[in-house]
Amino acid sequence: MDASIPYRLELSGITKRFPGVLANDNVSFAVRPGEIHALLGENGAGKSTLVKMIYGIMQPDSGEIRWNGQPVVVTNPKAARKLGIGMVFQHFSLFEALTVLENIALGMDAKIPARELEARIREVMQAYGLALDPHRTVATLSVGERQRIEIVRALLLNPSLLIMDEPTSVLTPQEVEQLFTVLRQIAAEGCSILYISHKLHEIKALCDTATILRGGRLVDICDPKTETSRSMAEKMIGSGLRDIVKAEGRSFGAPKLVVKGLTTHKHGHFDVPVSDVSFSVRAGEILGIAGVAGNGQNALLDALSGEVNGEHGDAITLDGRAMGLMNTTERRRQGLCAVPEERNGHAAVGDFTLSDNSVLTARDRLGMVVMGLINSGAAQTYTGKVIADFAVKALGPASTAGSLSGGNLQKYIMGREILQKPSVLVVSQPTWGVDAGAAAAIHQALVDLAAAGSAIVVISQDLDELRALCDTLAVINMGRLSPVRAVEDFSIEEIGLLMGGVHGATEAA
Repeated sequence: MDASIPYRLELSGITKRFPGVLANDNVSFAVRPGEIHALLGENGAGKSTLVKMIYGIMQPDSGEIRWNGQPVVVTNPKAARKLGIGMVFQHFSLFEALTVLENIALGMDAKIPARELEARIREVMQAYGLALDPHRTVATLSVGERQRIEIVRALLLNPSLLIMDEPTSVLTPQEVEQLFTVLRQIAAEGCSILYISHKLHEIKALCDTATILRGGRLVDICDPKTETSRSMAEKMIGSGLRDIVKAEGRSFGAPKLVVKGLTTHKHGHFDVPVSDVSFSVRAGEILGIAGVAGNGQNALLDALSGEVNGEHGDAITLDGRAMGLMNTTERRRQGLCAVPEERNGHAAVGDFTLSDNSVLTARDRLGMVVMGLINSGAAQTYTGKVIADFAVKALGPASTAGSLSGGNLQKYIMGREILQKPSVLVVSQPTWGVDAGAAAAIHQALVDLAAAGSAIVVISQDLDELRALCDTLAVINMGRLSPVRAVEDFSIEEIGLLMGGVHGATEAA
């Protein structure tokens, strides 16, 4: 790029402190017009705090922000949008009772007639390949579909700088390529993109520059195309990256979780139920289920966890015991634990302490409630172990779940369930939003749990994760599950086609 062109965005000496935490420590970097610039770092490295200051949600304690060469004070998000800064958050700001169209309208600073806004929304969705009905109520949408609302809302503002936080977590490989094509086109037209992702192969494929943070400090600015994914990950964590270690000559035991003809019913007009789903998972086995968000994953997890009961008790059995009509508490007592896709409000209560959140799911299995009374000491001890074993950046068991970064909350939730040593663990998006080092630790913990004899089901949209972690794989599309096969029998292309609904790929294989 021409070095004579003024920077679109410059940060100089940005510092931000919170009680007990130095979130950003004298951070300086710049983004040129038309540049796709990656911002990398572990969970808790200071990325979210930094972009919140760029977007006007927070103010730096010291340092300067310059926009097109001029010093600015970004007082609030509206001021940021007026400058030309758009942002797609990892955690969404949506009203569940309103429609997609209504939510987007609320995010627009200018009043636009509904018919005109809907036409513009459909244009953006068509350009990005983001299928979504503007008249659907947000409460009926999956996490992935909700993320699409945020992407569309930001792009409608025609920003000069677009901040994107984990934008591809809901897309198939083919859709990722399509999105990248559009982002490159936007950048070629002069829009800068600040791109946050833990998928380092995406950074290599898409980005021109990468700024790497560790512990709130800038540790490197590099060209990702000349780096390896591993070298960038090791710069992020400051040490060597752990590989998944699986025992040689692994063998599986008898089936522990058996699902036969599982069918659920719609709970809303746009809900995607599962239809005639059958599979089994053996002791020591990790079964992966791939799929684009909104294809019945939530219905499947709800049915397996007991949040929704089926019509027949023997549709789900654990060690031969029918549990299709048991509730979540009864299933946990029998040894089935689950982690839902949505961590905020579903997997954890933001206003509760981490100890209290541990009581919510581990009270029976770990004796945290005796004769109706909570054993707070046991809850705090267990929570402390989760924090220590999974390197959760929190001030302690008394920290509220809502005070943690998204990645650290995910580490806590995963640790809370894994350390209960369930007989069967069903988890959706186990490493959504966590950095490479934390993802490796979670993957190893799942492998170790399986090696100890548990059966594990991993529902994920991250194909690299599924291929590295799982022994067997199936693909879910519109509530139907493809036949289960060994992971090595699938190619990335075939999985992507199955995720997109091209079922003939299985027959041709």
